Amino acid sequence: MDWQSIGDRLARQLQIPSGDYHATSLRGGDINQAFRLEAGAQRFFVKTNRAELLPMFEAEQAGLDAIRSSRTIRAPQVFLTGCAGAQAFIVMQYIELCGRPGAESLARALAAMHAIFNDRFGFECDNTIGSTPQPNAFNPDWIEFWRQQRLGFQLALARQNGFEARMIDAGYRLAEELGSFFRNYRPRPSLLHGDLWSGNQAADSAGNPVIFDPACYYGDHEADLAMMELFGHPGERFFAVYREHFPIDPDYPLRRELYNLYHILNHANLFGGGYAGQAHSMIDRLLAQSR
Repeated sequence: MDWQSIGDRLARQLQIPSGDYHATSLRGGDINQAFRLEAGAQRFFVKTNRAELLPMFEAEQAGLDAIRSSRTIRAPQVFLTGCAGAQAFIVMQYIELCGRPGAESLARALAAMHAIFNDRFGFECDNTIGSTPQPNAFNPDWIEFWRQQRLGFQLALARQNGFEARMIDAGYRLAEELGSFFRNYRPRPSLLHGDLWSGNQAADSAGNPVIFDPACYYGDHEADLAMMELFGHPGERFFAVYREHFPIDPDYPLRRELYNLYHILNHANLFGGGYAGQAHSMIDRLLAQSR
């Protein structure tokens, strides 16, 4: 990677003096390579991948810009995206991360972000969930959006990947029964992070919550909350404070598994292993609940 070339482009973009740039490889992340780019006191966070994946970084910028524009929760500012030779890159603000965010501050900030509403479900561009494409075509109907662009999309991938036909057929039966999970609940199109597991949230040096690596779209706020419970739990204090600022429907636990099925199917499509069996079990439980 020609770091000096990227640094010079960055300096022109920000209208700051150029310097002698050097990069340090950082750990974390299994999709992109991550680096800290430095020149004197200037520090930036950079991710790189193959040049053909530049649209993934451009979509990430769109998501981070949407979160920052909400003025509700901290997210890194993107300064530059582009290609250098065979590598695509995204350059953003370097934020010193200092452990887990406080439950109360995270709950207040996330509830405020979820109170940023759109008139339709979807997003201005498609993006990725992990490395899987995530379609976001706008739709005024949440059930149809989830049926087609979340559950249906992952089931189609599962079929392409050769997963068991019984699981896929059961998944499509579930897709036809989605309305039963929304009999007394009409979600509004909230601004979502989209991939809000614990690895995509932290605190800065002042203790402010920070979120990053988004898969943004406008959807049911419960989808973000469900993901926060999939590989851990934000704690009861988080939910108590969140409810003070954004009500949670009493039937949220019924839909939590439905929303997390999307992520388990995605893990099955990405990594295989036991995720397909886990997805099948979730589908069977959800079908039983839909009757």
